[in-house]
Amino acid sequence: MNDVSDHSDDEVFHTHRRLLFSVAYRLLGSAADAEDAVQDAWLKWSAADRSQVADPKAYLTRIVSNLALERLRSTRHKRETYVGPWLPEPLLTGGDAAEAVTDAESVSMAMLVVLETLSPLERAVFVLKEVFGFSHAEIAEAVERSEAAVRQAAHRAREHVRARRPRFAADRSRQREATERFFAAATGGDVNALMELLSPDVTLWTDGGGKVRQALRPVVGAATVAAWFAAIGTVTYQGVEPADMKTELIEINGGPGMLFSAPDRVIATVTFDFDADGRITALHNVANPDKLQAVADGTTYDLGTQ
Repeated sequence: MNDVSDHSDDEVFHTHRRLLFSVAYRLLGSAADAEDAVQDAWLKWSAADRSQVADPKAYLTRIVSNLALERLRSTRHKRETYVGPWLPEPLLTGGDAAEAVTDAESVSMAMLVVLETLSPLERAVFVLKEVFGFSHAEIAEAVERSEAAVRQAAHRAREHVRARRPRFAADRSRQREATERFFAAATGGDVNALMELLSPDVTLWTDGGGKVRQALRPVVGAATVAAWFAAIGTVTYQGVEPADMKTELIEINGGPGMLFSAPDRVIATVTFDFDADGRITALHNVANPDKLQAVADGTTYDLGTQ
C-alpha cells in the first residue's frame, strides 16, 4: 500500500515541480539557488504527513516560498558585498512561455533587477500576488505573517515596482526587430546604427562578479554604449580573439537576447529593456562565469506561472 502512496506522492510533486522552480527563481534570481530550494521542498514534502494536505499545490508553494525567503535573507549580505553590479542569473527560455506576456515580463532581467531592490518579504508577497495570483490570505499563510502585514507589503511592493518599472514596453515583435538590428549593427561595428537604436540616456549594466574584467559602474549614454558594442568585432574580449568569438541571438528570460561564446565556453549574455517606441533603454550584460552555468548547459526553462 505504501509503495502506491509513495509513488503517487512522487507524481504529485513532479506535477508541480516546474511551478515551484518558477516561484523560487523569481524570488531568488538564481537557477542554482532555486533548484536547491525545490530540492529542499521535496525533502520536506517527503517527510510530511501528507494525509493532512488538502491542497498539495498550495502546500508545496508555501514550502518553497518559505525556503526561498530564508535563502534570500541569508544571501542578502553576499549581494551587498558583491563586486560591481549584481545581476540575476540568465536562463534560456522556450518560445511558448514567452507568448504569455505577463509571464515573460515577470521573469525579464529588468524586472528581476527591480525585485532585487525590495525587502525579502515584499519580494515574496509581490511575486506570489502579482505573478502567481495567490490571495492575500494564502500568502499570509505561506510567509507566516498576518493578512494585514501582507496587504501592506503588497501595497509597498507594487508602488515601488511601478515607480521603477513602467508598464509601457514595446510589443514583442518590435522588441525582436530592434534586437536583430542591434545584433547586426554590433557585429558589423556600425556605431551610427547602434546610436539610432539606443535611447539617449541608455544604461549598460555589466556583472563580472570580480571574476572577469567588467565595468564596475553602469555605463551611461548612447555614444559610450554604442562605442562599447561596436568594438566587439575588433577587440579581444576576455582573452578571446574576435575571430574565435561566436555571437548569436537567443531567447533569455522570456525576451530576445545575445549570447557570446568562445570555442570552449560561454562568455556572456546580453538582454535588453525597451521603451514604448522600441528604443533600448537598458542592457544587462552577465559575464560572471558562475552565473552562466545554466546557459552553458543549454537547458531551456519553462518559467510559466500555471
